[in-house]
Amino acid sequence: MTQTQDSEVTALRAAVEAARAAPSIHNTQPWRWRISDGRTLDLYADRSRQLEVEDPDGRLLTESCGAALHHARLALTAAGWRIDVRRLPDQNQPDLLATITVTGRGESDEHARVLLDAASRRRTDRRPITDRPVDQAALDAIVAAVTAEDTRLYLLRRDQVVELAAAMAAAERTEVTEEAHRDEIARWVGGERRDATGIPAGAVPRHAPQTQVPGRYFGPPGTLPVDEGHDLAAVYGILHGDSDTPLAWVRAGEALSAGWLTATARDLSLLPISAVVEVVAARMALRRLLSGLGYPYLAVRIGYPDPDAPAPPATPRLTADQIIES
Repeated sequence: MTQTQDSEVTALRAAVEAARAAPSIHNTQPWRWRISDGRTLDLYADRSRQLEVEDPDGRLLTESCGAALHHARLALTAAGWRIDVRRLPDQNQPDLLATITVTGRGESDEHARVLLDAASRRRTDRRPITDRPVDQAALDAIVAAVTAEDTRLYLLRRDQVVELAAAMAAAERTEVTEEAHRDEIARWVGGERRDATGIPAGAVPRHAPQTQVPGRYFGPPGTLPVDEGHDLAAVYGILHGDSDTPLAWVRAGEALSAGWLTATARDLSLLPISAVVEVVAARMALRRLLSGLGYPYLAVRIGYPDPDAPAPPATPRLTADQIIES
């Protein structure tokens, strides 16, 4: 291996390290990476960590992998590497979701560095937010970040939040009545998570927050303290696009990552709401909110967290060696 190839492999491994911090449904981390020919990083879906009940078609798995792809891209461009990204490059390998090829050296991307720094601080905070209105400039930046990833973010009007709340409540009623769903939640949520996947009890609220849009069912209460609060100042939105395909889901995951890190960099909390796309009837309700002009991928809540409350603990992560194939 030449010195240049060695440098590229080191950069690709650093990209995988950065991608470990990406968000994923129930922290399943459903991805695998492979470094090929010394300059290409392949991203594969890991079906062994797919949620078979909540996510039978792999929509949320693919979006999670898209978020990891975006984190890896940031790490490389922040370090000054030029890259070429191909999504779903081989129709005969549907689990090969993307390839990133290093094509040379360039200038370090300052914006990528800002977002990469935010990745280390990003948390999934399910607690209420404060009554501070969300700054319009920050909202514009989040929308722009999502749009740059070939996805759109529709911000709901106040009257539409009621419809989102109804869709979420209906989705939860459907899911919690299924024993298989409750068993799947029990597998991935709660406890100390010694296998470095799933959501530990410390990241789950001690009791259900009193918010307009209800939180999802996680089984037994967690241990994360919840202060008084609400979501009246929150801005809710729907990530959506023109198609409902695996490629669109990859892009939606990249867009979620871009929007979330943009929010984090501006001291905002962004909470993804996935239950409303797991149940077909709820997903159709979201599509009606979009006037039928797009396919919904996720809903999100944006707001300012309590500055006096400690951030939720970081959820565990698999090591790079556990997710890189030789």
